[in-house]
Amino acid sequence: MSRFTDRVAVVTGAAQGIGAATALRLAEEGASVAVVDLTAERAQATVDAITAKGGSARAYGCDVTDYEAVDATFAAIADDFGAIHILVNNAGITRDNLFFKMPKADWDAVITVNLSSVYNCSHVVQKYMCAQKYGKIVSLSSRSALGNRGQANYAAAKAGIQGFTATLAIELGPFNVNVNAVAPGYIATSMTAATAERVGASAEDHQAEVAGRTPLRRVGQPEDIAAVVAFLASEDASYVSGQTLYVNGGAR
Repeated sequence: MSRFTDRVAVVTGAAQGIGAATALRLAEEGASVAVVDLTAERAQATVDAITAKGGSARAYGCDVTDYEAVDATFAAIADDFGAIHILVNNAGITRDNLFFKMPKADWDAVITVNLSSVYNCSHVVQKYMCAQKYGKIVSLSSRSALGNRGQANYAAAKAGIQGFTATLAIELGPFNVNVNAVAPGYIATSMTAATAERVGASAEDHQAEVAGRTPLRRVGQPEDIAAVVAFLASEDASYVSGQTLYVNGGAR
């Protein structure tokens, strides 16, 4: 497929997991991809995987919680590639704990990385998208937005992304910018492996337990989310905006 020929995509938190899978999927479909992570060195493995398959990508180091750093990095990306058409807000962390034991620092860190970074990147990129009268913003929310024991900070951030997405779609729609979110369920990543460790289980046992109560009887893979992000970033979803799509194997 070549849905993204001549398109430039920025993917944050793209060194591993869902971010890396998304960068690879967009590149496979023709996009030039700016692979953004905390350091360019961290992002380089994803770039190497893309270029090994004949795709176009460059690594960028950026702390997405720093507005000035985001502004400078996106300016460099626009200069290097000539435009920015797609933004995937994927950067995120967890600092899980029961609320009564949750330090203020862990609340602040999760809100800043998971939610404030979405403001930073979206606020910077909208000036490019509105000027060219075209853009796709896709942000990663989570099923945890509906509530999840031990994740008050993460749930609040991911719920915030859904409200932010709905509002930004209203404001940017007149400029032909689509804004949507994807809310994954359990995806087999290093982040969910850390969750398993927190509850005293191995990653394999935890995945098996989750799969057993998921209607499709498996856990998700990063590629499952990448496929949905690619849809929302494509012209196949040109009349979809302001939506949060849950991708969780039918779980309730």
